[in-house]
Amino acid sequence: MAPAPAPEPQFKKDEKTLCFHHELLYEAKVLDVKPVDENEKKSGFQYKVHYKGWKNTWDDWVPEDRLRKLSPENRELANNLRHEVLAAQRAARAPPPTAAKKKTQGSTRGSEERQTSVTAAGPRGQKRMRDQDLEKVYDNEHLTLTLPQEETFQTRRAVRIYMPDRLKSLLVDDWENITKNLQLVQLPSRKPAGVILDEYLEAQKSHRQLGSIELDILEEVIAGLKEYFNKSLGRLLLYRFERQQFFDIHQRVENATSDLAGKTFSEIYGGEHLLRLFVSMPELIAQTNMDHQAINRLRDELTTMLTWLAKEPQVNSFFASTYESPGQAYIDKVKSST
Repeated sequence: MAPAPAPEPQFKKDEKTLCFHHELLYEAKVLDVKPVDENEKKSGFQYKVHYKGWKNTWDDWVPEDRLRKLSPENRELANNLRHEVLAAQRAARAPPPTAAKKKTQGSTRGSEERQTSVTAAGPRGQKRMRDQDLEKVYDNEHLTLTLPQEETFQTRRAVRIYMPDRLKSLLVDDWENITKNLQLVQLPSRKPAGVILDEYLEAQKSHRQLGSIELDILEEVIAGLKEYFNKSLGRLLLYRFERQQFFDIHQRVENATSDLAGKTFSEIYGGEHLLRLFVSMPELIAQTNMDHQAINRLRDELTTMLTWLAKEPQVNSFFASTYESPGQAYIDKVKSST
């Protein structure tokens, strides 16, 4: 039996790349390549890089997972991360609001009705929600999110995930359709969350070498997102008006003769609820024991995924253009359960 071929480095000497330094991606050039020391647990290669425009004293040996190909998609990712950091710095310099109230721990379901009265006050001719209004919706635990203990949360680094404007608009429409128009997403979805994640994985395989660390990490992220989705849907990702629908769906899943028997929620719920999971990810990540490098890598993957979702044809095929009215009997049942 012939021995397996020796692994090839993903990046070559003198190749121009993008390289992570802390939270940002910088243009860099590979100066040298060497295998990882056999005494170390990790396999693969290390790369000596020179950052474009930086002094040679900043040249550094970095692991492969800090490098990205110099492609248009990764240039866009670098720009998005830069804008995100600048926005965070501007927000940090802004004076705190005088009437701000301390946020309490736990799920505050009543915030949904309070937030509705605030956002519905303006005339319809105005833009429905600005970015800060959208942030207010989710910061006020509009998705019944349970936050970690305050002292624990403050010791962890805040994680910001870039959300394209087009997807923000979809989130606002989704919130309005359900909480104000009393409508529901049609289920089962014609493009369930699991299918969306699988299609993203297939689309990325052409950009990543088979058997590479990058592809292995992506496959782990996709599997992890499906697991998060299935476990958090009923607890974190539903508006109150959707809970009766979730109860009905759950009964069909448990019924052995139902068309949904044995299915997972990622095979039933679609892109709207997947976007809500992305909104919740910073808080979910903050409750893990992931190290800084792993968090940066996960944020990178999520940002790339969201950028892909916001483009054609994905954005038109993955998200519902119309919602259904459940009827008065459903509305009365919801009211009687509150």
